[in-house]
Amino acid sequence: MAIASGGLTWCHIPNSVTYIGWPAFSGCTNLTHIYIPHSVTGIGYGAFKGCTSLLDITIPDSVTGIGPYAFNDCTNLKSITIPDSVTHIGDWQFYDCENLTSITIPYGVKEIGEYAFCDCTSLTNITIPESVTKIGKCAFKDCTSLTNITIPESVTKIGQQAFSGCTSLTSITIPYCVTEIGGCAFENCTSLKSVYCKATTPPSIDMSILDNKAIDCKIYVPRESVDAYKKADGWKENVDQIEGYDFE
Repeated sequence: MAIASGGLTWCHIPNSVTYIGWPAFSGCTNLTHIYIPHSVTGIGYGAFKGCTSLLDITIPDSVTGIGPYAFNDCTNLKSITIPDSVTHIGDWQFYDCENLTSITIPYGVKEIGEYAFCDCTSLTNITIPESVTKIGKCAFKDCTSLTNITIPESVTKIGQQAFSGCTSLTSITIPYCVTEIGGCAFENCTSLKSVYCKATTPPSIDMSILDNKAIDCKIYVPRESVDAYKKADGWKENVDQIEGYDFE
């Protein structure tokens, strides 16, 4: 289905619809509210891209998949409910949703895609469930209001520039199971004061864990692994900032 952008301000999708695909509501700049029935099982690529007046949306628990760019550039979107039935946050899904203040990622989501929440500049906190194993490239890049984030123990990979430009982030804990951290993951995190890395073996990283704008940040690692971190590529560049810590 595709809707002319025009003056559409609200929409009640009928029960006969099972899938909302590209470019269904893309560019409907006056759309403020929409009702999605339980007959819908999927929301496709860019379905609501550029709906700059959309304020909130509830996705029914019949939906199991949401495509890339689905809510890209929904600049007035303040809240969204994602059901437990969704297993993947797609690439660029909420990119530039600059008024989104908080979001709950449901348990069952296994991966947060590239640029998924990039430029969500009003996002202050986010809870990542234990089901997530991968945080994609630039997933939270330039979320300048983000002050707190908990990365669950299930995560094994943090993508390149995942938290780059999160200028309000003061502390972050990297769990035991992380084995790989992308380059510049914490670049330009100018308020970052502490990084807690629980892994006894230094996660591989292809560039320095911190840049020169985080000179006051301490990197806390397992006490028995201090020497290993100070010799490891990507960590040894910040050798003077690495300290031992007793994790529970």
